Amino acid sequence: MTNLQSAPVIDATTRLLTEHYVFPEVAERLAALLRRRLAEGAYDVADAAELARLVTADLQSVNDDKHLRLKHHTDPVPPKEMDATLASIRRDFDASLGGAPRVELLDGGVAVVELAPMLFPLDWAAEPLTAALTLASRARALIIDLRGNRGGDPDTVAFVCSHLLDERTHLNTMYWRAGDRSEQSWSLPHVPGARFGGTKPLYVLAGENTFSAAEELAYDLQQLGRAVVVGEPTRGGAHPCKGWTVHPHLEATVPTGRAVNPVSGTNWEGVGVRPDVPCPAAESLDRAHALALTRLAD
Repeated sequence: MTNLQSAPVIDATTRLLTEHYVFPEVAERLAALLRRRLAEGAYDVADAAELARLVTADLQSVNDDKHLRLKHHTDPVPPKEMDATLASIRRDFDASLGGAPRVELLDGGVAVVELAPMLFPLDWAAEPLTAALTLASRARALIIDLRGNRGGDPDTVAFVCSHLLDERTHLNTMYWRAGDRSEQSWSLPHVPGARFGGTKPLYVLAGENTFSAAEELAYDLQQLGRAVVVGEPTRGGAHPCKGWTVHPHLEATVPTGRAVNPVSGTNWEGVGVRPDVPCPAAESLDRAHALALTRLAD
């Protein structure tokens, strides 16, 4: 990609930053950085994938916001806002039994529900998640495996939490730059199927690949004292984002809000969700199973 082709991508990206990024002051600094790097010839590269790598590194250089990216897509991306992201995650949805690829009963009446690779949009995922969580609701203890979950829909976070609590509960508050407004997220008063409920032992597995909405699920349950998080610290992305096509193979993702937990008053941005029981992620299932058996025996 030549500089002539790079310039429109940088122009579009800087415009999206200044119009939508949840931190306006940071947006101005980043926009100036991208324009300077363009003028210096830093983006005079041969292909879109290399441009995406360079621009993403610059976008994350100020506050290490992992949701702030220029994403490369091998296949051409549709021009409508969010269409590129939705097309990609729909393929993952169809290949993962709707985001609940594993439900298993371990020794001692302990169930495992793996939620991966995403917490898909609720209008897609409500049926498969209800089936998985209802099946597991009869278990004596439950392990939710988020080690391979890279994020998704905050409404789906609330839906899953609703199966794991007994009463309507304030889970999270999202501040949105647009309109300078806040929006609360609560568990639901009713769920289809059966609830696991809010009293039986609950464990959440996490690791370095756990990201975004999956981190919110772990963090919300941890802060409420409802679940024990087992494994490794997560990646640390608490800013929901939108995606805009800025080139036939490039999508700019810009965070438009930030999470504020009602218990901690903050979120997991940059630090990740810290496990209550640290251990290698590969060992976390065995560790959580042992913890559940010990608690059930007590």
